[in-house]
Amino acid sequence: MSLEDRAALLGQHPATVWLTGLSGAGKSTLAFALEHYLTGKGHACFVLDGDNVRHGLNRDLGFSAEHRTENIRRIAEVARLMNDAGLVVLSAFISPYRADRELARQIIGEDRFIEVYVATPMVICEQRDVKGLYQRARSGEIADFTGISAPYEPPENPMAIIDTSLATVDVASAQLAQIFMPRLRF
Repeated sequence: MSLEDRAALLGQHPATVWLTGLSGAGKSTLAFALEHYLTGKGHACFVLDGDNVRHGLNRDLGFSAEHRTENIRRIAEVARLMNDAGLVVLSAFISPYRADRELARQIIGEDRFIEVYVATPMVICEQRDVKGLYQRARSGEIADFTGISAPYEPPENPMAIIDTSLATVDVASAQLAQIFMPRLRF
């Protein structure tokens, strides 16, 4: 079965919505809200996030720059395969480096890659941090923590920018869906 056959069967063009931003920005929450919204509109979707990737496929990786690059490479390969199956993938990862996101774009394909910057301010991200990761990073207990002891490079030309401190998750997911849903229509 060809990609075109799968797209026709599912009635959608596959794509990967790549949500990037700091820890606590609301990427996974937004991804699951988008999944709920899109499935309600008849789209076949799947969320990839730290909970379902870091604990399985990428459990052998740490948080060094090299391991982060490999983490993103593997995620992009999985997203590409899921797109080849005809699915819409909602990918929610910090993915702090522009070069890694560009690698993901190349693996997935320019025509399928939709970059969304979840640009929630760090002060809000820290307030949401129930695990105390920011505090532990500031005290030096956690090394290579994005935004504190490791860099975050915001996207230069994302398809959309959303600050989850300014809109409810439902409103933000509906706004984002309206931006990229035309690309999904078959």
